[in-house]
Amino acid sequence: MTKRFENKVVVITGGTDGIGLTAAKSFAAEGAHVYITGRREDRLNEVLAIIGNGAVGVQGDVSSLADLDRLYGRIKADHGRVDVVYANAGVSESAPLGGIEEDHFDRVFAINVKGTVFTVQKALPMMPRGGAIILTGSGAGSKGFATLSVYSATKAAIRSLARTWTTDLKSHGIRVNVVSPGMVLTPAMQSYLKNNAGAEAWMHQAIPFGRLAEADEIAKAVLFLASDESSFVGGEELFVDGGFVAV
Repeated sequence: MTKRFENKVVVITGGTDGIGLTAAKSFAAEGAHVYITGRREDRLNEVLAIIGNGAVGVQGDVSSLADLDRLYGRIKADHGRVDVVYANAGVSESAPLGGIEEDHFDRVFAINVKGTVFTVQKALPMMPRGGAIILTGSGAGSKGFATLSVYSATKAAIRSLARTWTTDLKSHGIRVNVVSPGMVLTPAMQSYLKNNAGAEAWMHQAIPFGRLAEADEIAKAVLFLASDESSFVGGEELFVDGGFVAV
């Protein structure tokens, strides 16, 4: 049976944990040449063994253009092309209006927006027709959560980028879409729930499906949007959140 991503070159930023790592494993299992980024060299080395199938890790911060150049320089030398970009790296930090500091604003926008813009832009010269770009959004970009105004604004920006880039790239045959996870049982979420009594009960009540998502449920949506199965889907935001935003 032919694998969906046999010999495809897939870039995943923020691929050392949670959804990014789960997606990396799924792409690799379906035949892709997977390249992941992460800021910690030791963590990168750990997860490459988990991903298997010849995955490559390139240490770097997506807000650093030099680090992105190093990533794509390696891929150009190895394969000369990029078929799928999953711009997943991001950071979530909270600060109430009235308490937003400049370094908080700059850090969150640098990683979530600047990092996404240049992750995609620097890949384009190597992307052939039929390529796919998936951006990581969030339900926070559509709803108003207290203390999350800066983070939410970055995710609203991601949604806008998918629309405009769909227009920009229409003659190139490259599709752009957003996957917006809801509340997912990642290691970071598990740590949050452990330290915030009552949070999980509230989430179960707020999510129509009555539970949090597993990381592989988000990864499946990412692979769908990266594959030919979504060949006529563009500029969309796919919420994988148990109905939280819609209902």
